[in-house]
Amino acid sequence: MFSRFRKDQPQTPPSPKSLPEVEAAKSNAQEVAVAATVPAEESAPARRPAPQKKSAAPAPTDKERRRRQRILEVKSELHTRLLDNLNLAVIDSASEAELRAEISSIASEALTEMNVVLTSEERMQLNQDLYFEVRGLGPLEPLLKDDAVNDILVNGPQRIFVERAGKLELTEVTFKDERHLLRIIDKIVSAVGRRVDESNPYVDARLADGSRFNAMIPPVAVDGSLVSIRKFKKEKLGIDDLVRFGAFSEEMALYLEAAVATRLNVVVSGGTGSGKTTTLNALSSFIDNSERILTIEDTAELQLQQVHVGRMESRPPNVEGKGAVTQRDCLRNALRMRPDRIIVGETRGEEVIDMLQAMNTGHDGSMTTIHANSARDGISRLENMVAMAGIEMPLRAVRSQIASAVNLIVQASRLQDGSRRMVSITEITGMEGDIITMQEVFRFERTGLEPDGRIIGHFTGCGIRSHFSDRFKRWGYDLPHTIYDVVRGG
Repeated sequence: MFSRFRKDQPQTPPSPKSLPEVEAAKSNAQEVAVAATVPAEESAPARRPAPQKKSAAPAPTDKERRRRQRILEVKSELHTRLLDNLNLAVIDSASEAELRAEISSIASEALTEMNVVLTSEERMQLNQDLYFEVRGLGPLEPLLKDDAVNDILVNGPQRIFVERAGKLELTEVTFKDERHLLRIIDKIVSAVGRRVDESNPYVDARLADGSRFNAMIPPVAVDGSLVSIRKFKKEKLGIDDLVRFGAFSEEMALYLEAAVATRLNVVVSGGTGSGKTTTLNALSSFIDNSERILTIEDTAELQLQQVHVGRMESRPPNVEGKGAVTQRDCLRNALRMRPDRIIVGETRGEEVIDMLQAMNTGHDGSMTTIHANSARDGISRLENMVAMAGIEMPLRAVRSQIASAVNLIVQASRLQDGSRRMVSITEITGMEGDIITMQEVFRFERTGLEPDGRIIGHFTGCGIRSHFSDRFKRWGYDLPHTIYDVVRGG
């Protein structure tokens, strides 16, 4: 069957060590906290009969764990045989149906030789897992296909967490061991021309679907390799979607539309996972199609909806330590490419100098994100990044540069109930002495907590007319003054 997928050399006889391996797995099963996602069935004839009562006794749980661990061992053995028998250079061109049929054929032959009996459900799940091992990302593949999962977090081979609806939960998915996990990591990074090893124990990469991938391996990761995957959102969320989800109010949306359309320079600030990139994507929907936009990112995540977009991505050094292309290199080059707006996915280092220069020299309407807990902290962070870049400038000059470059700071936050909200919109109004002056025009006010942990609150104006109201009018955005009114909530 489909012999063109198999290697020419004859298959070696099955190793007789499979049964001892199974027995070894049984003795170690007590240490396995979570097992593979296949149903447990009774099959070993030498095992004592299951108890008749269905009380919560430890024996059935132990039996289930041993059964799952046995299937894990069988799957590992079958995967090794697949690698020995499949022609990996040919299977990339094979259709999914053909490859699944060939994997099923090889697995069936191997199970017969190993004298292993599986139920039809277990066999179906086993073939699915083997397909993911060959063509996908092994145990992580079902999680990547689950639209309800936002983040996948791997803490060693036996503990895999996911985030659903803003909450972390432990899954039943596991890797066989650390070698299995390292093989999947290497498969991901080698596909995008990057590497991870003891000399370079951490890596950033992008999966084929656009998801952001980060890994850190031993010896830096003490208890096993650490992997985090921020899944790529296939749907492009617009301002209307975020308003409907409660991320911010309609009044804030009107204000942000005017701010982006009139080419104010915007910084989106927030912590990790607070929704900065999603907010930046939504804000970009207000940019006119006639403008040329250049985006610069470490890992390409932005999904701009305009016609004229040029995307750039930084690159790490190669094995010899050469060939690195930093965000600052991309930004400097972007200034020579006639951009109307420059969008930097995240400003975190010396590229802040070039970003501020671009905002100050004719590239109005540029946007970026930074990590900070508030608008005032965001200003301090910009100052610190300028200092870390090694630029010898008086503090007053740095602050003056920031005050003239940045017009608006949008603060995003992930609250304790897992919801993501735009908690503040703050305008930079200028300088008073050595201090950058700011005014908050919108905020989210918390008023209580539901019994189930959900946060109660509402969005409100701060009662202060926008510093840029005259600019809005000149551009044709005459916002009603009532949008800035204070809203009293219960």
